[in-house]
Amino acid sequence: MKVFYFLAIALSMLLFGCNSKPSMQEYFVDHQEKPGFMVVDIAPSILNVNKAKLSAEQTKALASFTKMNILAYKLNSKNKVEFDQERKNVAEILKDTTNYQPLMKFGSGKNGASISFIGDENHIQEFLLYGCKGDNGFAVVRILGKDMNPADAMTMLSVLKNSNVDMKQLEALKGLMK
Repeated sequence: MKVFYFLAIALSMLLFGCNSKPSMQEYFVDHQEKPGFMVVDIAPSILNVNKAKLSAEQTKALASFTKMNILAYKLNSKNKVEFDQERKNVAEILKDTTNYQPLMKFGSGKNGASISFIGDENHIQEFLLYGCKGDNGFAVVRILGKDMNPADAMTMLSVLKNSNVDMKQLEALKGLMK
């Protein structure tokens, strides 16, 4: 009888303790090797910033940035059905407001973009940028960091303007941009 009781508890913990909703991180891992997908991991070193010329605010924002992951799927004449399904899968993951807090959305239908984040407004661990152009493809960008906030994201834009980006790290994305 004790064995049955133990098995019942273990099974209920397994069934109810697991989160069946996929995360964007799981989506990246599951799709990085699949045909049609392109993955690029970018380290902060890509920016080639002269840190001596940064303000204290810019230095703090740059220090909060850990890395960026980009997953893209290019639409072509042979993968329309798969493209539509993958686009819906990504949209479904981003609808999970218990994990992803929406910041803004623009566009509509098959052309649009959104910005979401994980964490709270003053301690953001991850920004998610999603963009889709119905006749070209879609991309999801995960910007990972420590204690980021929306102001840090805006400050990073000013850092990017003054950076000397290492374009070699972005070679894989050229095919998607055409």
